[in-house]
Amino acid sequence: MPTTNEPMYIDPHIHMVSRTTDDYAAMRALGIRAVIEPAFWIGQPRTNPGSFIDYFSSLVGWERFRASQFGIFHYCTIGLNSKEANDTALAKEVLEILPRFLCKEGVVAIGEIGFDEISKEEEFAFREQLILAKQLNMVVMVHTPHRDKKRGTLLSMEICTEMGLAPENVVIDHNNEETVQEVLDRGFWAAFTLYPKTKMGSERMVEVVRHYGSDRIIVDSSADWGESDTLAVP
Repeated sequence: MPTTNEPMYIDPHIHMVSRTTDDYAAMRALGIRAVIEPAFWIGQPRTNPGSFIDYFSSLVGWERFRASQFGIFHYCTIGLNSKEANDTALAKEVLEILPRFLCKEGVVAIGEIGFDEISKEEEFAFREQLILAKQLNMVVMVHTPHRDKKRGTLLSMEICTEMGLAPENVVIDHNNEETVQEVLDRGFWAAFTLYPKTKMGSERMVEVVRHYGSDRIIVDSSADWGESDTLAVP
């Protein structure tokens, strides 16, 4: 156990399925004691519901065990990501699978869900998963699009509000300077990803906190199979 003088961190959005055991060891050494791993697009589109079942099973099973070997608590979120929601037939099959995983031990939210291309297919899957969130009284983690981010972020919040979700139960992730004010004004959690080439760098993040304070602001690494840093939070 760490002493009272040692720093302790949580990385609330990181994709450890794409990382090595060396990453876990380095994270533990710098004070990361817990992670939340959202279900996400793994780089190659999945083509059948069985591949989702295997992936979700690895998040609630193997990855949880692997993290524990390094003294790190592993939690996850389960959901149909926006990029794969555009395959309508497959999406409907995956939506039927979700309830069996959402009540598993260690699952703390539905996510990451939301928009990528801001398509009608994505909106359908988003709404269906928000219905599940209401039924199960679960927190939601929302992925905001890389392109047309402000429109996608505003639309995501409008849909959540329309469907009766409490803003304090919704994390809007991958924010930037263009979106943070609206997210905070509407009462949602504003999460930021320290992924400098495509999202936010540390210097920009510091300026955001200086300007807006730290209330309802979350910082994560979203480290995955791309150029990212599992140590971005510490």
